[in-house]
Amino acid sequence: MATTSCCIRTGMVYTSLEAPMQKTQGTVVARQCTMVSFQGLKAGTVESVSAICSSALRSASLSKLAATTCAFSSVSSPAGARAAVATVSTPKRETDPKKRVVITGMGLVSVFGNDVDIFYEKLLEGTSGISLIDRFDASKFPTKFAGQIRGFSGEGYIDGKNDRRLDDSLRYALVSGKRALENAGLGGDNLNKIDKQRVGVLVGTGMGGLTVFSDGVQALVEKGYKRITPFFIPYAITNMGSALLAIDLGLMGPNYSISTACATSNYCFYAAANHIRRGEADVMVAGGTEAAIIPVGLGGFVACRALSQRNDNPQTASRPWDKDREGFVMGEGAGVLVMESLEHALNRGAPILAEYLGGAVTCDAYHMTDPRSDGLGVSSCIEKSLADAGVSPEEINYINAHATSTVVGDLAEVNAIKLVFKNTSDIKMNGTKSMTGHCLGAAGGLEAIATIKAIETGWLHPTINQFNIEEQVTFDTVPNVKKQHKVNIAISNSFGFGGHNSCIVIAPYNA
Repeated sequence: MATTSCCIRTGMVYTSLEAPMQKTQGTVVARQCTMVSFQGLKAGTVESVSAICSSALRSASLSKLAATTCAFSSVSSPAGARAAVATVSTPKRETDPKKRVVITGMGLVSVFGNDVDIFYEKLLEGTSGISLIDRFDASKFPTKFAGQIRGFSGEGYIDGKNDRRLDDSLRYALVSGKRALENAGLGGDNLNKIDKQRVGVLVGTGMGGLTVFSDGVQALVEKGYKRITPFFIPYAITNMGSALLAIDLGLMGPNYSISTACATSNYCFYAAANHIRRGEADVMVAGGTEAAIIPVGLGGFVACRALSQRNDNPQTASRPWDKDREGFVMGEGAGVLVMESLEHALNRGAPILAEYLGGAVTCDAYHMTDPRSDGLGVSSCIEKSLADAGVSPEEINYINAHATSTVVGDLAEVNAIKLVFKNTSDIKMNGTKSMTGHCLGAAGGLEAIATIKAIETGWLHPTINQFNIEEQVTFDTVPNVKKQHKVNIAISNSFGFGGHNSCIVIAPYNA
């Protein structure tokens, strides 16, 4: 007797016999991973069984499935296997209320202010938040504009002394995190009504406290080590946003940060949800923060030749998928979600805004800054996120794309998406960065909020600056004007330098 397993994603067939395991190439018929068990199979028929498996699964319309099981009993030959009946099971979503993860609060700091509703109203209006930099003299830089935040205040959320000395990335994290908890009905004394030992914080950042770091280096060079502030190290390291939020509020659950460049926020959501699913936390405050619009930050991305130089018309510089795009536009801010188990949310009567169905993270393993030309890293990430969510590709009808407005990146993402979604006619796809700029480690947080607001309102914000779209983009990119659209299930993509890929799956909450 032997048991043979066929992974359709890789096309590899594995057989367990009394002899050492054999491995042979099979036929790839779908992107979902499928296990096929054969009982009573004689040794030496692996290749034939692989072909039979492929034929059976093809007839089962695997494109509509996330998982399929074919059970063949008492098979002693390929002919007998052909006559066997395949039983098919559809994707299964999590049903345990302890493991279902819902989103109960949102908080942000953005170029449009700190109010979630106003933020989304500006997006729906197609308002650009891009303007000339006035925080420092950018006249000598080839790029002189960004999505710069102005008039930010931590009043009511950060005490005066800390508000003056904290790095902006920490200020943004504290304000967005506390506003998210307020939005979730956990502000003030309400937070004391739940078990704080089961509330964690996972707010990441791509660059960390860049202003504090830059100022410390300058002090060292110009005045010597004695003039470096004692807060230099604590305020520069990437974990301090999560730590300070926990210290302020007494949150004793899992606490750390993740730094995966521009994929940071989605990595944090993915990890936070898994803490809840594993029973390690009831509530997780998760997202990303970034404040890199300073001379060294701008200069660093200029040196990478990553930025647009459309100084004569900055508001049209961020133009995802447009043939005349020539680089991304820097942005800044923070986006934080309150994620909790469905059971915990229902027990406390929390407002449920949406449900996190699943996610995934992968690596291109290819290049520091360029995406893989074959799209494998991104496509496999999307597929794995759908499998984690128990969702088939046909159920997705909205994509909040990474869409940074770079020459190579935009089409690489589109091509990867097309590997997963064979029919794009019902899918709407937009690019938040066309208005906010690229907020780096915070981008996924802000875009998750935009995705949830799309679910909540039934309106998709436009992708602005769509003047001459690439022919390869066969999706409806919601060009220039908002559209009404009932979101069935959405995905939000974020990718980062280093080849870091992330995708999360969000849907309306259904009891």
